[in-house]
Amino acid sequence: MTTRSGDARHGTAASLRVLLTGGRAPVTLDLARMLHRAGHRVYVAESALRHLTRSSSAVEQCAVVPSPRHDTGAYLAELERLAQDWQIDLLIPMCEEVFYVAQGADRLRAYCRVLVTTLEQLHELHHKYDFIQLAGSLGLSVPDTLLIHSRQEWMEAQSVLETMGDWVWKPVYSRFAAKVRMPTLMTDDAGAGTDQQGNVSEKKRRHFRNDPPDEAALSSISPWVAQAYISGQMLCTYSIAHEGQLVAHATYDSRYRTGSVGASVFFEQVEHEGALVWVRQFVEAAGFSGQIGFDFIEGQDRRVYAIECNPRATSGIHLFHPGDDLVRALTEPETLVKERRMITPARGSKAMLMLPMLGSGVQQIFGKGKLRAWIAAWRGARDVVYVGQDIQPVFEQFGVVLAAWRLARSQKCSLTEALTHDIEWNGEQQ
Repeated sequence: MTTRSGDARHGTAASLRVLLTGGRAPVTLDLARMLHRAGHRVYVAESALRHLTRSSSAVEQCAVVPSPRHDTGAYLAELERLAQDWQIDLLIPMCEEVFYVAQGADRLRAYCRVLVTTLEQLHELHHKYDFIQLAGSLGLSVPDTLLIHSRQEWMEAQSVLETMGDWVWKPVYSRFAAKVRMPTLMTDDAGAGTDQQGNVSEKKRRHFRNDPPDEAALSSISPWVAQAYISGQMLCTYSIAHEGQLVAHATYDSRYRTGSVGASVFFEQVEHEGALVWVRQFVEAAGFSGQIGFDFIEGQDRRVYAIECNPRATSGIHLFHPGDDLVRALTEPETLVKERRMITPARGSKAMLMLPMLGSGVQQIFGKGKLRAWIAAWRGARDVVYVGQDIQPVFEQFGVVLAAWRLARSQKCSLTEALTHDIEWNGEQQ
């Protein structure tokens, strides 16, 4: 049975003390408010000094902790201390620090329930090649994908692949489409003909001129993948599973992004049976428990092809507002399994991140008809950060962006990369 969030209110278990990590993320702020509304007490552990949940009235206390990436031992020790001091019942990692929490999960479970699977399983899902291999072995649709370990392998693969179609290149460890190289189609000479649609004449071979990364960015430790490009609609999912059974699920369109292929800033719930069936089959076969998201392309053949997995919270969580039933999926999933219930968002749910959505709007100004569609999307979506009874995070987000901008300048990386600089995980300690 499927129940839509907001269809009915259900009695919840006794009030829990819930510790969230990743307080910088909008998904964490949104979930903190959902948990608070449901009567639970919310605490946050975050390594960034400035973060969205820091000033939220939904949060009882926040603690600044060591960087999970740069001081894992101290980070886990501090989580243990907080779990004891705050008498935590449930710890929910929200962002990429989930990999570090998994390393200390056995220790932490001495004090509270921890919503995380094993590090080995997380790694297999996070690794862009291993995930494709796993899904393919289960008979699920995925694009052809090659693993590249060196510059020589890159050049050899490219000379073959350029005759086979369009390909996307990306590191096996990456997030928010950082460093992704989309197909750049060129012709053998400037005199190529075009058809009536402006497409390059098939008499002229299309090929890539795509230089490989330097040895520091491409190696056996930091490989890349070349993945067959599939033309179609981009879809994303967010799910909560308990021992291989889905207890919450959302499929959403995320057509507005930071840049052409960056992080999503607008989210609209869509009904998509194909994506639901794919996810259900995968989590059941994997016996997965926790939060998990997938990126799909719906091809011209109407099949969905999974291109990436995110074994953590994703932005689909925003579609479950106000979130009473989603909270149950996190705090008492075994009850939903027994009741054979799966929580989904209300039909037509929409949400956005207002500040980056404004930036996306600038990109639409010169596109014919695109600005009007963007305005309609803007008017129909709620801003995730703004809540009248909890206004402080609206102002805090400017401090978060400023701190990330300064870090991006000092580390010579993108703003998006700076936002996850101290929590990202790239296969360390595997």
